[in-house]
Amino acid sequence: MLVSRSGIQGEWRLLHESIGVSAMHMQLLRNNKVVIFDRTDFGRSNLSLPGGRCRYDSHDLVIREDCSAHSVLYDVGSNTFRPLMVQTDTWCSSGAVLPDGTLVQTGGYNDGDHIIRTLAPCTGENCDWIELPRTLIQRRWYSTDQILPDARIIVIGGRNQHNYEFYPKNSKDDPSSFSAFWLQFLSDTRDGDNENNLYPFVFLLPDGNLFIFANTRAIILDYKNNEVVRELPSIPGNEPRNYPSTGSAVLLPLDENRPMQAEIMVCGGAPRRAFGLTDYGVYMTALSSCGRITISDDHVSDSSWKMEQMPTPRVMSDMLILPNGDIILINGAARGTAGWENARNPVTRPVIYRSNRAENNRFSVMEASTRPRLYHSTAILLTDGRVLVGGSNPHKFYNFTGVDFPTDLSLESFSPPYLAPQYAPLKPTVLSIDDILIYKQPFSVTFTVPKFLKMGIVSVRIVAPSFTTHSFSMNQRMVVLKRVAISTVSDNTYRFIAFGPSTKEIAPPGYYMLFVVHAGIPSSGVWVKIQDLSVY
Repeated sequence: MLVSRSGIQGEWRLLHESIGVSAMHMQLLRNNKVVIFDRTDFGRSNLSLPGGRCRYDSHDLVIREDCSAHSVLYDVGSNTFRPLMVQTDTWCSSGAVLPDGTLVQTGGYNDGDHIIRTLAPCTGENCDWIELPRTLIQRRWYSTDQILPDARIIVIGGRNQHNYEFYPKNSKDDPSSFSAFWLQFLSDTRDGDNENNLYPFVFLLPDGNLFIFANTRAIILDYKNNEVVRELPSIPGNEPRNYPSTGSAVLLPLDENRPMQAEIMVCGGAPRRAFGLTDYGVYMTALSSCGRITISDDHVSDSSWKMEQMPTPRVMSDMLILPNGDIILINGAARGTAGWENARNPVTRPVIYRSNRAENNRFSVMEASTRPRLYHSTAILLTDGRVLVGGSNPHKFYNFTGVDFPTDLSLESFSPPYLAPQYAPLKPTVLSIDDILIYKQPFSVTFTVPKFLKMGIVSVRIVAPSFTTHSFSMNQRMVVLKRVAISTVSDNTYRFIAFGPSTKEIAPPGYYMLFVVHAGIPSSGVWVKIQDLSVY
């Protein structure tokens, strides 16, 4: 089903009317398969486990024997999916990918709140979730994960958890492996029963510290020494941006061709009183503002928020970095908050934000989807440049009738304007590249373009695939790699020489999608692994 013919405002395509589960969480793996999972404590899904398998769980709050799947593995290339077996409850959990490409998923609810689950990429039909019981020190429900330069994952916050911990637990001699560290900031940013500080926005900065945003406030944390390096100004307006007043945030692309600095953008959310008022049938208008703040390495310059207005109010929207560096906001509502039955007025039109345009001309409104995507919807970037979209279940159980916004089990894709046929002559195709890139070492990528314009509008970018849930794409980052030279190989074929990332803090080790961008039109992505020379 195609909605838009021109493609200038993007195109929507329905991939599956039902995959059997609602996509509360999504992660793209390096083999172009997407791990999708919901929670387990609502009863049966609409997809059976294969071979007569069943899940037996004496702690389940609804049914003890469940022969349905609550997770699927979606194959992007074949547009097929198969059920996966998850044992304990993954409700409102978090995740990150290790340097070897293994997904590490942390926490959840009930019997799943101290559990770590892993899923490694595979080509066969037998790979599945592996559960590691009682691995987490503290209960993790609505927490945030961030991969670190040393390949550990830091797990931050969660409901009633004003602390952080690390995984893997590397050594008995390392006290940080078996400790949780108090973070007063998470306690200070809680709005009583409304909270408004869950799923904090966390980004690894180029100097190795962490930017953490919760509610309206932000800090820079030296996690190695458990020290707040700097408190940043509150975002103007004094209205919360984190769950349940769910906005979203993104680390804008890091450019190795310029003096290194990090800029964070936070968009949308809901007024402070909005969550409590939904109980009385009042759905307050969501926030329409975005704020950008720049963090320099020296932490001395005067950081302040620069505010802009979106075309429409948005709560529960996902923010993704597109391969050309633009930002897409997709899914969500214009009134209410996150939570069951808490939102109205779905926002079905994505908007694309182009940070390099003049102020007041940065947002472009895209083609509308026919499907509302509200609470518990997700979106991720694929290697071909499309955005995969799924989920939406604003109900306690799966509910398909007699409600304004039925549970949605479908999967669809959105193709941004750069995939429109009229831009095909400008689209690069990668012909060859090393699949391993070494820090600070040169490499070359050979590509072809039917209609090459000029050397100065070509760049090579890497994008870390995100773990997306509850309107936040954890671990998402783009690095524009340092350009050395570009030359002509033959007719319509060119070689771009660039350096691998400068440091692990700029790009932690692991798998990235690499794109060649020409005149704002990206190639399809190819997977590369970033690693040290010492392990090459």
